[in-house]
Amino acid sequence: MSKSILKGNVLWVFTTSFVVWMILYWALLYYWFGMPLMLSLTDSSVHVILLGAAGVIISHNVAYYRPSADAMKFGYVGLLSFALAILWVCLSRWILVTTYPENSEYLNWLNNAIPIHAFVGWMTISGTGFRSQMWYDAVDQQKDQKRKEDTQKIVKDAELFKLRQQLQPHFLFNSLNSINALIMLRPKEAREMVLKLSDFLRGSLKQEDDHWITLEEELKYLQLYLDIEKVRFGHRLSTNVVREESTQKLLMPPMLLQPVVENAIKFGLYDTTGEIVISIRSWLEGQLLYISIENPFDSESSLPNKGTGFGLSSIQRRLYLLFARQDLLETKSANGIFTTIIKVPQTNDKSSNN
Repeated sequence: MSKSILKGNVLWVFTTSFVVWMILYWALLYYWFGMPLMLSLTDSSVHVILLGAAGVIISHNVAYYRPSADAMKFGYVGLLSFALAILWVCLSRWILVTTYPENSEYLNWLNNAIPIHAFVGWMTISGTGFRSQMWYDAVDQQKDQKRKEDTQKIVKDAELFKLRQQLQPHFLFNSLNSINALIMLRPKEAREMVLKLSDFLRGSLKQEDDHWITLEEELKYLQLYLDIEKVRFGHRLSTNVVREESTQKLLMPPMLLQPVVENAIKFGLYDTTGEIVISIRSWLEGQLLYISIENPFDSESSLPNKGTGFGLSSIQRRLYLLFARQDLLETKSANGIFTTIIKVPQTNDKSSNN
């Protein structure tokens, strides 16, 4: 709630409360004490209007100044309320004595009522001050909380952006090295790889502003990367993509699969001499989109557990920053097959982040 809205609410509460109090106080003087109509109206108007002014003064005061320590806050409001209550009693009495100087019966009643007026005034003003203090403290807490959330969001977005940017040079250097190796031996394939690399980088630039994309879009982007790798490795690299129709439009963070597939190629092809097939499969379970990437590996010449290096660790960090969960990335190896499973929660608030 903004400060202007809060002030409007406070003013409305004050106005309503003091109008009601004026009516009740007038009724008490008129019916209980039997004062004449005009005298009771004057007395109630003077006392309640000045009391309302004191309430407005203390409310505005705590809006702009409140001691930092809680104990000092209560002491400050208590003392200020007491001073305003004394000022209220004195000013009210002076106005009424000046208005009715000849009415000795009423002046005698007014003098006898000073202790009661002072006590009621102090309680009312201090209650107004404490309530205003709680309202403004609540506003400050909301602002502090929003600042913390905004700061955390900025830090999180910066880290996510850094993780995404780190992946590009990692892949780009490998591709440039491969192009360099192909220029002399297979110049046609080198030119083809340059064109595909250009398409891949152009696609990555388009995705920089996207927080979420569909699985279908991610797989199309991944295919650009695979086309580049197939130029490098030729017939040795094959892929098999199996996806359920229901998962096509499900949302996920962009550029999430490319480092996993790069990891699969690294530990599937680099340590073997034969052909390999990398399998990519997606399915939906409950509110989780599952994506598995499988690649064969030579258990004698490679260490698949080393695959949880920068590529996979960066994915795990991205998933944690987005969903605050550590269980969204799994790796396992069995029977010469290394499997990476990514789980992406399907929440209703993703569309607002696009």
